[in-house]
Amino acid sequence: MSGARPQEPFRCGAAAVIGRPNVGKSTLINALVGAKISITSRKPQTTRHRIRGVLTTDDAQYVFVDTPGFQTEHRNALNRMMNRGLAQAIAEVDCVLLVLEAGHSDEADARLVKLAGEGTPVLAVVNKIDRIGRAELLPFLERLGREPRFAEIVPVSAERRRGLAELLRALRKYLPEREALFPEDELTDRSERFLAAELLREKLFRLLGDELPYAASVVIDKYEEGPKLRRICASIVVEKDGHKAIVIGSGGEKLKRIATEARLEMEKLFGGKVHLQVWVKARRGWTDDERALKRLGYE
Repeated sequence: MSGARPQEPFRCGAAAVIGRPNVGKSTLINALVGAKISITSRKPQTTRHRIRGVLTTDDAQYVFVDTPGFQTEHRNALNRMMNRGLAQAIAEVDCVLLVLEAGHSDEADARLVKLAGEGTPVLAVVNKIDRIGRAELLPFLERLGREPRFAEIVPVSAERRRGLAELLRALRKYLPEREALFPEDELTDRSERFLAAELLREKLFRLLGDELPYAASVVIDKYEEGPKLRRICASIVVEKDGHKAIVIGSGGEKLKRIATEARLEMEKLFGGKVHLQVWVKARRGWTDDERALKRLGYE
């Protein structure tokens, strides 16, 4: 008689990764998937679209849905669209990962938990545990453990890749038994064209910081993939001519640096040479115009 353990059934499901801006949602997804499929910066509202990251293991396929941070300010069409996208993502998943910054939790987190239906498991993922001491962390974890809505409390450091295996083990229990939804080598449901726009927007945020106007987006005007070279033409869209001057910089210096760093990141992600041309355009009022937002790729 064999003493071998029975094989675990394959599980596959989607988890919405939600949380306040700047708690590390995109960094967590990139760490779990093992590739940069969601852009990051310290600027709030970096994530504006729902992006699915896929991790396939021997016994499970995890589909992580990156979501915009819950918007409580700037009540315009862009923010309303992002909040709708967040609510839709939560409604369509098997499980919710609420990402919290270690030592910090407030009413905004409680409102996010309420967006999840009563039957949807919510795991509290406590990120950035490397940034506080145990004397502060342990009472925080104990307090979360008394919250009846949390199915699990999982401390992690996405930046240092700590606690990720424990998070996957905890999450797997809440995924349904079914076959994989994506090919095992697929990391995201988004196209290279979309990822190119996001990488350019990331460099825009990172290199301009507080100088960057809130109303800035990126559109890929042309994307051609050849056997040895990808040719990409992109536009950075702002609301005012004054914002346009900020992005371009003196003698075009800032725009050149943004484009160069974005191109290098694209070449790393796509595994080949990229020829990137970038223009800056002003379109007044686009952040409060739903038709304009849809033309810019917002859902």
